[in-house]
Amino acid sequence: MVIDLLSRKQTHFVLWRPNYLATAPTLYIGTSNPANPNQIKKLGEFKLHQSPEFPELWEVSPQDCGLVDGQVYFYWFKVRNTDPYDPANTTQVLYCTDPTATTVDRRKSAPTPSEPGGVASFDPASVVLYQNGQLIPCDPDGETVNWEGDTSLDRLPSNNRLVIYELPTRWTKISPNGAIDVGNGTFRDILSLLIPEATAPSFRTVRTLNNRAHLVELGVNALELLPPEDSDDTLNWGYGTANYFAADYDLGKPDEQSAPTALTDLANLIKVCHQNGLRFFIDIVMAFSRNNPYHNVNFLDFYLKWGSGDPEQGNRDGFGGDLFKYNYWVEGYHPITGQKSSFVPAREYLKAHIAHWMEYYRVDGLRLDSVNNVANYDFLQEFKDFARTLWDKRGGAGDRFLVVGEELSVPLALVHQNRLDGLWNEKFKQIIRQVILGKNAWDEPSFEWSVRKLIDCRNLGFTDGSQAVNYLTSHDVGGYGNERFFNYLVSNGINHTEPRIKLAFVCLLTAVGIPMILAGDEFADQHDLVIADEHGSHKQIDPVNYSRVKDDWRKRIFQYVARLVHFRKTSDALAANDTQFIHTDFSDGKRVLVWQRGNQADNLVVVVANFSDYGTSWGSEYKVPNWPATPAGKQWKEITQERIVPSEWVGREGIFPWEAKVYTLV
Repeated sequence: MVIDLLSRKQTHFVLWRPNYLATAPTLYIGTSNPANPNQIKKLGEFKLHQSPEFPELWEVSPQDCGLVDGQVYFYWFKVRNTDPYDPANTTQVLYCTDPTATTVDRRKSAPTPSEPGGVASFDPASVVLYQNGQLIPCDPDGETVNWEGDTSLDRLPSNNRLVIYELPTRWTKISPNGAIDVGNGTFRDILSLLIPEATAPSFRTVRTLNNRAHLVELGVNALELLPPEDSDDTLNWGYGTANYFAADYDLGKPDEQSAPTALTDLANLIKVCHQNGLRFFIDIVMAFSRNNPYHNVNFLDFYLKWGSGDPEQGNRDGFGGDLFKYNYWVEGYHPITGQKSSFVPAREYLKAHIAHWMEYYRVDGLRLDSVNNVANYDFLQEFKDFARTLWDKRGGAGDRFLVVGEELSVPLALVHQNRLDGLWNEKFKQIIRQVILGKNAWDEPSFEWSVRKLIDCRNLGFTDGSQAVNYLTSHDVGGYGNERFFNYLVSNGINHTEPRIKLAFVCLLTAVGIPMILAGDEFADQHDLVIADEHGSHKQIDPVNYSRVKDDWRKRIFQYVARLVHFRKTSDALAANDTQFIHTDFSDGKRVLVWQRGNQADNLVVVVANFSDYGTSWGSEYKVPNWPATPAGKQWKEITQERIVPSEWVGREGIFPWEAKVYTLV
């Protein structure tokens, strides 16, 4: 699908919708200074020309700037600051990053304009390669993307067979002296989770990341990164996007690497994911941004100031950033179609950005952060439909792409009205954390119905499993009840956590809905720092510590979860919505529930789950009435222990406290 603005950027430097037009914006451009990579050798400064057809479109060709074929260039646009909320700002002149830059280099900071009013913006340099008459995305040293060997779309898993791995890109590690070090899990570090021979460059001392492929062993088939788009954050998650078209600078610059390679590292990571059968989801912050160039280029067309009284604010929270305007209509050059029409600038900017990510980086899943702060259902549907149109044009099947929204109140109207494909199911997290302690869900007087709502999201109001993303923990680990699952159990007085963690994973991986695992939960990772404040900074720099995988009991949990993950991906019964509870037992202090998944007599899954301290003695039995008949030529296999069940013990095996067994026909 041709996006006109992106097409124009292949042959011209383009600035769309600068607000101050009394003087023409200019292009400041140069090459890297060989003596100092933090500086550039100035080529010149060139006026942008106003399009005779579209006055809000300004361009200059590389030929007019005297660019040399095969050379990497660093550039900024000079504009008048348009932030209206500080009267002094409107007299300022500054150099800003290209709002649609596909690579930024934070080693090189914008110069200060020499004329009156010139101020330092400290914006990073935009980066581009000029080759064969085209302006091509590249890394600062000239590397470009190579998609040779990428997997065809029809080989990627469908939505109803997904197991998502949510991976923060800020990690911790235990140093040789036992101290906790904090660092960025860069794109190349993540690659070490997929390729056994790949070394994690920023975590070389973490033996569990070397000579093994953690994610391949675990078996997940989708990787969801916290925002990989460029932000000013270094050790935080990146939920303050600055440059929407560029991969994050810090995630492309491992320790001891002089030049960033974010663009090619991310593309290579996505390609390797595809080659290993994993879909690639990105987390997108669409409600607000921080230090985006349009703050200076044209504030009023794109943003509202929190607390300014703008009617679009409502209950929205910019968390210190600028809230996008999603209901401000203008007429002029449309960046998607290239025609003159009425549109909302912020909407089209975000749509053009996702077109770049889907077509250039080939992502195949989107998670939209804090959709309540977007606060515009019409735009959410417009964005989702646009992304699905792009996917369709790429030749992808509809059930191999997903647009999921996050809002902790779980507003089901967004899926019922087809505004989004699905939602994060925060209710699952809330319920599992109660039933794993033997308690009812907060708003449910019945333990049985607590588990029923946990296992079948249709009892919560969803209509299909692909609409609900279930999880034990999400990256929002701040505050009581949100902490890592292991820490939650310990804080509630559970000393022997292993059985309950395994039971929780059985619930997660046999429930209706798409299971998602927060990185580290699969081996019972715990917090290295104090995570007491819901909005504290520690939660953003203490998300995963792979050093712990080597602990024997954690290794047992990892192997247990891996068996369930591999089963979840391949089970037809778990890919369907069909669920029945065939047995409940609350006698004599027991809390035993048995559910059946699947709708074909010869293809079933039966889960026997014990949410209590009750257990049978060694060698004795627990009989489940109404056990499904065993079809001729079939036998039952217990998945968590990978063993065939003798026919005389079918439906009668013993059970330990806080244990679950998962049976299937083979």
